Formats: sequence, C-alpha cells, structure tokens
Amino acid sequence: MTDTTTTLAELERRATSRRERPGYGHDALITCDRLVRVFSTDGVEVQALQGLDLLVQDGDLMALVGASGSGKSTLMNILAGLDTPTAGAARVAGCDLLTMGAKERLHYRRSVVGFIWQQTARNLLPYLTSAQNVALPMQLTGRGKNAARTARVDELLAMMGVADCRDRRPAQISGGQQQRVAIAVALANQPSVLLADEPTGELDSATADQIFGAFRRANEELGTTIVIVTHDQSVASEVRRTVAIRDGRTSTEVLRRTEVDAETGQESVVAREYAMLDRAGRLQLPAEYTESLGMRHRVVLELEQDHIGVWPDDQP
Repeated sequence: MTDTTTTLAELERRATSRRERPGYGHDALITCDRLVRVFSTDGVEVQALQGLDLLVQDGDLMALVGASGSGKSTLMNILAGLDTPTAGAARVAGCDLLTMGAKERLHYRRSVVGFIWQQTARNLLPYLTSAQNVALPMQLTGRGKNAARTARVDELLAMMGVADCRDRRPAQISGGQQQRVAIAVALANQPSVLLADEPTGELDSATADQIFGAFRRANEELGTTIVIVTHDQSVASEVRRTVAIRDGRTSTEVLRRTEVDAETGQESVVAREYAMLDRAGRLQLPAEYTESLGMRHRVVLELEQDHIGVWPDDQP
C-alpha cells in the first residue's frame, strides 16, 4: 500500500512538474513550433512549411534567407497575420496566430506588427503626403492627440533621413525615399516586430545600403525587433543574425559579433555558422559540405565524449 501511494504521489509530482515547466520558446518574442502550412490546388497538396522551428528574441535584427520556394515568404505572411498555419504553433508578442479571431487579427496587424512590401507602390497611398501616410496608422487606431501624432511623424521621418520629403507625395520622391517613408509608416504605432519582405529588391546597392541603415537605426534607437526576408545572401553582412530556410525548415544560422583587438583596438566582425537542430532531432547539413564529401542517402555517426562525428557512408 505504501509503495502504491508513493508511486501515485511521484507520478502526480512529475505531472505537475511538466505542467509548470516553461514551454518551448516561452521567453521568445516570436516562436514557431513545428509549423506546417499546406496549400491545396486542384487536388494537389504542396507543403510550403514542413515542421519549421524558429525563435526570435526581443531586440533581434535578423534576416531569413532562402531560395525561391523555400518557404520564407509563407512564413512571413503567417507572422504578419496575413495567412494561417495548417498545424503547429506560432506566437508573436504573446499573440497566438492560430486562434485569433477577425477583430484580434485586425488589431494585431495594426498595432503588434509593422509590414513593408518589396513593391514600393504597395506601401504608401499615392494621394497622401509622406507625413499623412505616417500619421494614418495612428489615426486608424485612435492613438494620441493631433500634436502627439505630428511630433511622432516628424520624429520618424527625421530618423529615416527623409524629413525633407514630409510634404511630398510618393510620386514626387525616389524609390529609396519611398521605402524609408514606408519604414516610418510601419513604425508609427510602435509595433513589437517590424517585418520586411524583400525591401531592397527594387533598389540599387547604394540605395539598399541606406535602407539597411534605416533598419539599424530603428533597431538601435527604438529597440524594435526586425525580421527581413530576402533571397540575397549579401544581406547577411548587414544584420547580426541570418537564418536560412530550406525545404520548409530552418537549416543553418549565422551569428555575427564585433570583437576588438586588445593590442590595436581595431574592431572586426566575426561570423560563425551553425546547423539548426529541430525539436525532432533533425539536422540539415549545408549542401556545399555534403556535396564536397560525396554524402548521399546516409552517413556514419560516431558519438565522442564532446562531439558527434559525421562521416560519408563507407559501405558499397
């Protein structure tokens, strides 16, 4: 009897411990847990996301990169509240993207996230000035009085380096200026996350540098978490963290940090690449690594004291 009572008590203690244990990504601003998105067209199903895991911390400035069809734009649409996952879990700033109703989703898109499209014409209303475009999101949500809105508009346009475009309409300013005004619009309601889908896709390299400078200022001065989706690998050097998506899952991640040489005092950026291990224990090795070693179908694993060795299959 004592043994049975003890066993039941122990089982209940373990169950309680599991319930109280923090869940996956509980402290992250963005959590994608085994995210699945399936599209059906004419009876044919396509899995755009296949159990994707992703954590983004508050204050991150990061890029999502991947080839066309990798799933990065699908993920961006889900995070923006424009699409709904088929399965899995997705949370942004405490909002459950699977269970939100229509009113919650509208509030989410207006206040929790800011979004910037690749096409400059989609970001701004052509019949409004830059200042009026920036003020519009605040008017729609009833945020602030007129004086406060005007001050916010001026602050954001100055931060983006387009204060001189205040009273001009989109057709009267360049594409790069339009995108910087668009960033100001997306920041107007102080969103927790700023999402940008190929924001420099229509711009030359010099103008693209100005756009990334605007993103960095928003990240550093306002503390806004920024996620940029792109197929351009050169974007990687502009952000601190780059996550690659392949076949609907996160595959590799590059982290960059600034180091100072103790002798010369010179700063340098050090980058380190990691393979992503998902919650099911799956690992995507970079294609250039596996191809250079002729790894196909299966590999040999060896467990060492402090690492795992991965070797080409030596069987015929």
